[in-house]
Amino acid sequence: MRLLGLVDVRNYAELNIEVPPGLVVFTGRNAQGKSNLLEAIGVLATGKSFRTAHEGELIRHGSLRAVVNGEADVAAGSIHLACEIARTAQGTRKTYRLNGEPTKFARYLGSVRAVTFTPADLELVDGPPLRRRAMLNSALSQSDPRYYRELALYTKILTQKRALLRASEIVDRELLTTYNAQLAAAGDALIAARASYATTFSSAAAAAHRALGIDGVLQVVYRPDVEPGSLAARLEERMPLEIARKAVLAGPHRDDVELILDGVSLAAFGSQGQKRGAVLALKLAEYAVLREQSGEAPLLLLDDVLSELDDVRQRYFIENIAPFEQVFLTATVLPDRLHAPSHVYRIEAGRVERLAC
Repeated sequence: MRLLGLVDVRNYAELNIEVPPGLVVFTGRNAQGKSNLLEAIGVLATGKSFRTAHEGELIRHGSLRAVVNGEADVAAGSIHLACEIARTAQGTRKTYRLNGEPTKFARYLGSVRAVTFTPADLELVDGPPLRRRAMLNSALSQSDPRYYRELALYTKILTQKRALLRASEIVDRELLTTYNAQLAAAGDALIAARASYATTFSSAAAAAHRALGIDGVLQVVYRPDVEPGSLAARLEERMPLEIARKAVLAGPHRDDVELILDGVSLAAFGSQGQKRGAVLALKLAEYAVLREQSGEAPLLLLDDVLSELDDVRQRYFIENIAPFEQVFLTATVLPDRLHAPSHVYRIEAGRVERLAC
């Protein structure tokens, strides 16, 4: 990312800054706009907020729209991106532009890639499976447009099938069979892609775990609800039960990922320190795999990550991210050990000031 512009985003009325490479630190007291700025970068890169599903919240109070735009250098050359979130009579509407031209989200996604860490990501270890599936979906959608298309199709048909099951006491079995065939085709593609990714991801997570100086061997184990290639048969088998329960009882929307440390479940037996270390390793692994598979370095967005680490872990972590092309880090207290090139910005009440380092 080279340039970043905001108009009416959260507590920012207007902001235009040049963004340097290397480690970029946003520092300042709480509730001044550090996370808001990081969120805006995430929206520009991925088209979505990593903080809320209600993206109308990004629109500054009293305004009708929020705009984030910026420029980035990628392998294909310099690109300009813009995302607008607007309040309308029909609800919140989001539009995208790529090099000045309107575009759909599917084409926008992957133009610039990003990996994020927020305190909420600590739930990746022992929180609901939805969070771990979202981690897989984000990484795979950014690296492979085909995966995003299959995911969007699967989600659409899943919604339609759920509506059919809940609509009445007598279910149209012919239509249900059609939905099952469509779900099986898209779902098997998702399961196969997740299984392949998990193998690579697990190796990268184990390497990142070691690099952070954390004891133990970390494994990431994909737990599919249905084995690849068998979704059609499972849906056929469960059709009577699905009709009775009015729910879709098989498919990748029920998948999970388990973290194993030294052969035992981290969620069940890990300490809080071990869980925090594992999540950091997951994020570094996500970055490494995305970079390898896309051929380009993603942005790394780190919201208040250092507050979760002791001094030793902070040192290991900063040493690991120092070589990355561009890292954005928020911190209330400036870290003691910053590696060049590092750039520090102080944020106060939505005003951004670059400090000399």
